[in-house]
Amino acid sequence: MEDIKQIIKEKYGEIAKQTKEQNAPSCCGATSCCSVVDYSVFSENYDDLEGYAPDADLGLGCGLPTEYAGIQPGNSVLDLGSGAGNDCFVARALVGESGYVAGIDFTDAMIEKSRENARKLGFTNVDFIQGDIDNIPVRFGVVDVVISNCVLNLVPDKPKAFNEIFRVLKQGGHFCISDIVLQGELPKGLREDAIMYAGCVAGALPRDEYLGIIEEAGFVNVDVKKEKNITLPDELLSQYMSADELVKFKNGEIGIFSITVTGDKPEGCGCGCSCS
Repeated sequence: MEDIKQIIKEKYGEIAKQTKEQNAPSCCGATSCCSVVDYSVFSENYDDLEGYAPDADLGLGCGLPTEYAGIQPGNSVLDLGSGAGNDCFVARALVGESGYVAGIDFTDAMIEKSRENARKLGFTNVDFIQGDIDNIPVRFGVVDVVISNCVLNLVPDKPKAFNEIFRVLKQGGHFCISDIVLQGELPKGLREDAIMYAGCVAGALPRDEYLGIIEEAGFVNVDVKKEKNITLPDELLSQYMSADELVKFKNGEIGIFSITVTGDKPEGCGCGCSCS
């Protein structure tokens, strides 16, 4: 797992130094990797969202987690895998001056870039913290809303990550996460290729397993709000799939999907965390 984390850290360090336009030609942003893919097949359009800061948009998301997050003025929001700060700045427009937004990222270059973007925007209630999603440097039960955009799929230990999300949320708090999941069984080569871990696909779990992990962490009212089938070109798929497997992919028997899912931490959660 540590080897996978190091690969991701190095790759996203490269991505942080590029623009959205430079990142677009490949599935993982860095042009040395799987360059036949247009990353825009994953990403969503932020142009009409209040708070959108183009300099913070590296085109790395697979949804709009703030869309269904129910963020209210005065809320405290935590963005996991905050990158250059894009979703944090959209969340900041929703929480207003009385709220607080923090982003967690474990890549040095991303933290530096997001902090510089916050300084340019003059925000005093948006912070960026270096840390690991499966060991979030935040106290028990202090966050109203957790968001994340196409990042949890990169985390090798997903049960631990969702347990951490449960821990930091207040009782009655909730999350909204956009992520990549699978339908059916992708070929082993596609799932396990280390480079693809930095490209949104190989770290993804089957949809039912992913949702099961969320429920096992203690969340209730787990609901997929949005789902989109991801189309990848034959040139990429043929590197990993046989002709028969490619037919199954085209028929939808196996596939890659982006989903936006929400869940609540119940009141009286019994977690022993003294959260309020």
